[in-house]
Order: sequence, then structure tokens, then C-alpha cells
Amino acid sequence: MAKRQGGLGKGLGALIPDRSDTMELSNNCEDKKNMVELNLIKPNPNQPRKNFDYEKIKQLSQSIKENGIIQPIILKRTSENTYIIVAGERRWRAAKELGLKQVPAICADDITDEKLLKLSLIENIQREDLNPIEEAQAYEKLMNELHMTQQELSESMGKSRTAITNCLRLLNLNKDVQEYLIDGVISEGHGRALLGLNEPELQSELAKKIIDESLSVRQTEMIVKHINDKKVVKTKDRLSHLNQPYYKDIKQRLENYFGTKVALNCKNNNKGKIEIEYYSEEDLQRIIEILNI
Repeated sequence: MAKRQGGLGKGLGALIPDRSDTMELSNNCEDKKNMVELNLIKPNPNQPRKNFDYEKIKQLSQSIKENGIIQPIILKRTSENTYIIVAGERRWRAAKELGLKQVPAICADDITDEKLLKLSLIENIQREDLNPIEEAQAYEKLMNELHMTQQELSESMGKSRTAITNCLRLLNLNKDVQEYLIDGVISEGHGRALLGLNEPELQSELAKKIIDESLSVRQTEMIVKHINDKKVVKTKDRLSHLNQPYYKDIKQRLENYFGTKVALNCKNNNKGKIEIEYYSEEDLQRIIEILNI
């Protein structure tokens, strides 16, 4: 897959020694040909990509079969004399699919665990094939575990701070809506539009409508606006209702009777609630005595 062009920020080049150093590093691998046994290599637990496209792995396997692995996998040795993948998990998976026993590798044993985490996350984000939720989770991990700010993320990724913020906001969506984004049945634009709804149930309901009716992002935005406009009208109507002299008089009489603040919450069809405030256990007992219960 083609990598994003320009403005990549501090990716592989910033965290891995340049090519003049790789031969020295590669001497740490198994033999002079820089080949490592496939069964000694383990995936990085901090890999942000959780979903691998099997068809794309098969395509990469075919390419490797015809051309070999052109770019070595970058590894870090563990205390058990195995290796963790720093960069190149797709190549490793494709090699396994092909049944290879060894792969060309560069060992970067001087990489700290912090750099390993940062490199793994940034390198995968820059490949452009993470889904929006995986990307947001990667940003969140960089912020939580490496204490990076959104501004630092922006500089590292070559993205605007607004783009980082918008991506992170997707983690506020209801979990089933996040699953739709992971599965690719709705777009990131749909997800941003759904953030305009505060209720998780409404987000899920509209997400299903997007899928069932193949709604565009623009159509989704219009529906969200319509829902929110209706809420504003209902709130205004309710407040207007309470400002009528009849309800003002009742509220005042109740407050005088109970000696405390009283709220009238009117709903549709002339229904509602009366809320009586109390400020201590003694105050509650006083109100109960007034009610004679």
C-alpha cells in the first residue's frame, strides 16, 4: 500500500538509525545474511491495527512469492531470545501465509520500550489503512502512555490539530456505532455527524438508518440538526408553559407552604412532576410532617 506523501513527521526515520547504521545493527540478528527464523518472531502487542484484511495479506504473499521481501522487517530482541516486530507485521503475516521459514530482518535492539511503542503506533497510523477507531485509539494510547499532547501528535503525524481532535472525538460515540466504523459500514464523516447527538440510543438508531437507507454524510447532518431543533422547540415550549401566571402562582403557593424551593416540571399532555428541595435530614423530616405521612 502506498504511504502518505509529505509531512509524515517523526516516523521511522526519526526513531530508527539511518541506513549507514543498519549493518551494525543487523549483526545482532541470527546470521550474516540477516535472516531470522519466522517462529521466533512475535507480533507487537502495541500494534494499533486489530483488523487485518486477509485478501490484502494474500495479495502481499503473492508479491513476496514473485519478488521476495524487498524491505526487511525491523525487530527488537526480547529477554527470551525471541523477537518483537517493530515494523513490518503485514510482511511477517504474508510470509507465514506463504509458508516461509525465515525472513530478512534488521535488529534494532537499542530501541527503548517507549520508542518501540511510539514507533509502532506512528508507523501504522501513517500507513493510512487503520480504520478511524483504531487510529483514534492509537492517538489516545500515545497521549496516555507517552504523555504526548495533541499539538505534539499534530507535529508527529503531519496533521492539523483539528484533525487529531476530531479523530479522538470518535471514541465518544456509542460502542455499537464505533463497531460500524471499524467494519467500514459507515464513514468517519458519518461518525462526526452522529457526535451531534448526545443520547447513545439516538446515535445507534440513526446509524442503523444510515446503513439501511445508504444515507450520505450531508443527509445525516440534516437529520441530526432536525432532531436537535425539535429538542430546542420542546424546551422553549416547556419554559413558556411554566412562565404562565397560573403556574407561577402555583409554584409560589407551594414554596410558601413547604418553606423551601419547589420546581414544576411540565411534560406533554398536561402531565409533569413537582420537586421539593430539602437541605438536611431535619429539613426532610419537617417536610414529611407537613405532608402528614
